Amino acid sequence: MENWETEEVEGESPLPVLEAVDYRGGASVRSKSGSWRSAGFIIGVEVAERIAYYGIQGNLITYLTGPLHQTTATAAENVNIWSGTASLLPLFGAFLADSLLGRYRTIILASFIYILVIILSISCMATLSILNYIQDNLSWVLGFGIPCVAMIIALLVFMLGTVTYRFNIQQRGKSPFLRIGRVFVAAIRNRRSTLSSTAVKAEQFEFLNKALLVPEDSIEDESCSLSEVEEAKAVLRLVPIWATTLVYAVVFAQVPTFFTKQGITMERTIFPGFDIPAASSPIYDRLFVPMARAITGKPSGITMLQRIGTGISISIFTIVFAALVEMKRLKTAQESGVVDEPNATVPMSIWWLIPQYFLFGVSEVFTMVGLQEFFYDQVPNELRSMGLALYLSIFGVGSFISGFLISVIEKLSGKDGQDSWFANNLNKAHVDYFYWLLAGLSVMGLALFICSAKSYIYNHQGIRREL
Repeated sequence: MENWETEEVEGESPLPVLEAVDYRGGASVRSKSGSWRSAGFIIGVEVAERIAYYGIQGNLITYLTGPLHQTTATAAENVNIWSGTASLLPLFGAFLADSLLGRYRTIILASFIYILVIILSISCMATLSILNYIQDNLSWVLGFGIPCVAMIIALLVFMLGTVTYRFNIQQRGKSPFLRIGRVFVAAIRNRRSTLSSTAVKAEQFEFLNKALLVPEDSIEDESCSLSEVEEAKAVLRLVPIWATTLVYAVVFAQVPTFFTKQGITMERTIFPGFDIPAASSPIYDRLFVPMARAITGKPSGITMLQRIGTGISISIFTIVFAALVEMKRLKTAQESGVVDEPNATVPMSIWWLIPQYFLFGVSEVFTMVGLQEFFYDQVPNELRSMGLALYLSIFGVGSFISGFLISVIEKLSGKDGQDSWFANNLNKAHVDYFYWLLAGLSVMGLALFICSAKSYIYNHQGIRREL
């Protein structure tokens, strides 16, 4: 493996890392911190944390509709609320990390809270097991206990790497959130003022340039610098991209809910939650990128926004295929005479679900990786935590939108005693209608995304790129 560290001459002082300190607050020595020694701990934390998250999410709807006896619609809403909350909490964590506690202390605090909540949940399930069948509940306790253990391991692994981490020194003395907030406040305060002809010009959000002005009755310290104004513009430019990818997040929210419920009713020769994003990664790296590079002349094949748009396009085919499969499943249930038997197995192989999981895995490679890279790269350096939190918040808000849609449709379609689209007996429900609705919304969302992406000006470059 190539040695990334700069060699230190014997007898000379160790090379420090600029703008970084160690866990004691002293100079961070390059040869003793960072690089793969720190990356190994971070990767270990992420693996354990993902085990904890997906260990709970993967079968949560089955638990809610099974031992807790919730309706399909209520369970789907609750899964969306849980997923949405989990995805929105990083916004609060990012504020703490970028402004107050720093990233290290924020991760420690969040991990303790995460473990506490899981332990409390396990204690509740253990209590319920007294009133229910021991065999069924013991399996659920064990199933949710393993994620708790995984999260404890994640916290321990993260803390073991403390001595190897480099801690960034906050620049310019002020919280980046306060700096950006001051820009908007100053621009609103100076909204009636007129910029001089020599004022800086910009292609977007010129009204924020008024934050550079100093009102006659205020002191000079209340004005904002040009760099602070540019920071605010960079964050504001992200809003249209953030908003137009919410529909993709709504589609994403169906995987742990209705995709799973579909599989439960079918002949399961393989695990119903089969997901193959790893298999689609080589398709992108080895086939798509070389072809796209030859066409576009870009080293990565396509830009970040092009990658996101490609994933959204594939997700439309995913939800269309899911609708067609659900129509086929309902027809098979009717032909087999099991429509009135909610617990009966529909004589249709679960292999029918493989294409929609495969397509969604491919779309995930393009969209989620593209979004993560985009929101990390396009925010100011001191707001990197916030950038990744904004990326996750897309899926948080998308989950809440999904839950809202399910709640409204459940009430509208279940009037006058009729079976709703999300009836407990899935053989009498019409989840396929919901999928077609999401397909239509996805097409509109993609059109809006393309419009936003075409007008987007990349940060740090100041030029407009085409989608």
